[in-house]
Amino acid sequence: MNLRWMRYETPRIASSHHRQNRIVTTLTLWACLIVQTHAQDDFTSSDTAIEEPPITASDRDHWAFQPLQRPSLPAWSPASKANHPIDTFILAQLELRDIDPVPAASRRVLVRRLFLDLTGLPPTPDELRQWLDDPRPDAIERLVDRLLASPQLGEHQAQSWLDLARFAETDGFEHDKIRAEAWRYRDWVIRAINQDIGYDRFISLQLAGDEIEPEDPQAKIATTFCLAGPDMPDINSQDERKNHLLNGIAANVGSVIMGLQIGCAQCHEHKFDPISHADFYRMRAIFEPAVNVKKNISVSRLEEVNPSPAKSHLRIRGDWDRLGPEVVPSFLRIVNSTDSHLQAVAESLPGETTRRRWALAKWLTQDQHPLTSRVIANRTWQQHFGHGLSRSPSDFGYMGDPPTHPQLLDWLATELTKGDWSLKRLHRKIVCTDAYQRGSYPDLDMETDSLDLTDRLRQFKSAIEQDPRNLTLAYFPRRRLTGESLRDVMLKISGSLNAQQYGPSFRPPLPQEVRQDLLKGQWDVTPESNQHRRRSIYVFARRNLRLPLFDSFDRPSGNESCARRYESTTALQSLQLLNSDFSREISERLALRLRADAVSPESKVHLLFLLTVSRPPTPAEVQEVLSFVRSSREEDLPERWNDVCLAMLNTNEFVYVD
Repeated sequence: MNLRWMRYETPRIASSHHRQNRIVTTLTLWACLIVQTHAQDDFTSSDTAIEEPPITASDRDHWAFQPLQRPSLPAWSPASKANHPIDTFILAQLELRDIDPVPAASRRVLVRRLFLDLTGLPPTPDELRQWLDDPRPDAIERLVDRLLASPQLGEHQAQSWLDLARFAETDGFEHDKIRAEAWRYRDWVIRAINQDIGYDRFISLQLAGDEIEPEDPQAKIATTFCLAGPDMPDINSQDERKNHLLNGIAANVGSVIMGLQIGCAQCHEHKFDPISHADFYRMRAIFEPAVNVKKNISVSRLEEVNPSPAKSHLRIRGDWDRLGPEVVPSFLRIVNSTDSHLQAVAESLPGETTRRRWALAKWLTQDQHPLTSRVIANRTWQQHFGHGLSRSPSDFGYMGDPPTHPQLLDWLATELTKGDWSLKRLHRKIVCTDAYQRGSYPDLDMETDSLDLTDRLRQFKSAIEQDPRNLTLAYFPRRRLTGESLRDVMLKISGSLNAQQYGPSFRPPLPQEVRQDLLKGQWDVTPESNQHRRRSIYVFARRNLRLPLFDSFDRPSGNESCARRYESTTALQSLQLLNSDFSREISERLALRLRADAVSPESKVHLLFLLTVSRPPTPAEVQEVLSFVRSSREEDLPERWNDVCLAMLNTNEFVYVD
């Protein structure tokens, strides 16, 4: 109990006599609390031994703590006819529940899905035409390989990792001080994804790059992951500040990499999972020598400067200045079934630091670690289907959701380790399945489908009624674009996108109603207007301020790790897309592109639909647009086309990925 943060209020009483009584009563309450607190804490001091619940066989029975083993493929009759191992697991579940999978999506729908899913940008009309005209049986695989090799892959995929890392380019809190070099970590993540360095190395460098590659500046930049969250450099007690940073590191490493909410054990034994109060501080102690704080100076990278680090202690009830028993840096007991000793691993490694973090990285990236590969395989699945096989991607503990397809999750996890931890290979395997290529609604543009419309509608209705949450993956889940993706797509289709990669972030203009609430210097607009049209990943990430478009479409603040974004539906989203200066500017640029690239009004409508929704318009849609345009005077035609473009940017078909 931290008494400094407690207040006890009594009702306001007019007389001075009663005010005196109130003061006496309040002081008495404080005195009782102090006595009670000290009485409760007598059993715990820095001299006492740690007492904690043992890890039992029952604790290890939980699915996430089971040893990772490669499962055999199901032997179900329809599953045995699947063209892909992943589909065998899914078809087996569908047969168990007597659910028929819906037909495949049309080629037009699939190509838009693949482009937006992998690169965050839509296909151009030429790219769409090339795909539709490709008769080769491996056309999908060829397209996927090209998209995975695109430098735009990393720019799109990096954002989900930055959400997990709590990334921003400012400290947060009242002053929200700028971290001048934070953008270098964002660039490191993009490059690492594009180079497919292997997930084992990807997380190892972020935990211990300075120990693993001490001569490589990029490896040191990678450790920004640990300190990417909020900080308060001007706090009076730098010990309290360091305590806060270390708690954030331990909790985030636990949730992001191991999928366990170990941060819940900062103050007491975990209420549900077999993680003790001491377990948390043993994990935290691994990072203590590498976090060095100085007042009024932001800290963003790990570095060990003292060859003889101080001893680490448990904090009584999580209070930073109340030291409990000494703790020795160790691996998490519930996951350490082989009783590996961190110190022994660290001493086997070269270098002049404690090598604690390097030892942790090696332990986490063992092929048989029960959590690391399961967690990232689940996150990768979530990137493509909107939900992971476990729908609590950062909580594989007892209160999390068990996987809907546990054997499939283990197959994906072992497939990742077998494939040198290559995430690109895992992405490829997932998107080349029948499950990924199914329709998300009764697609009327399925030229190669032999089923008539009535049968397709029946199948979709049946699948939705039998499994409304789509846990069996009978159909592909329709998903909304994020605010960042919306902005990127709008820039791309209007011909405005600046494809410049990497480098310092830029600050685009803000609406007046946002600017008026900012302090001087909090958002100095980048003077080069061409920079304002770069991809959203390069927008300056201020922790206490988000672009209105991003804010409306549920971008997280960066104060906490975000495993899966909320998808709200609000009036502000419509207002942003209809009335913002950005939407108006994009619609005008898009109309100019139509005038430049198309001659007749009909061809303009055709091009507009290809650019925005990757399909040609129906005859009825052509007629409706032309009727609207021709109902105006000649001099108003440009404005009418602007309005048509703006309307297309506000359709569900544009905002959602089918």
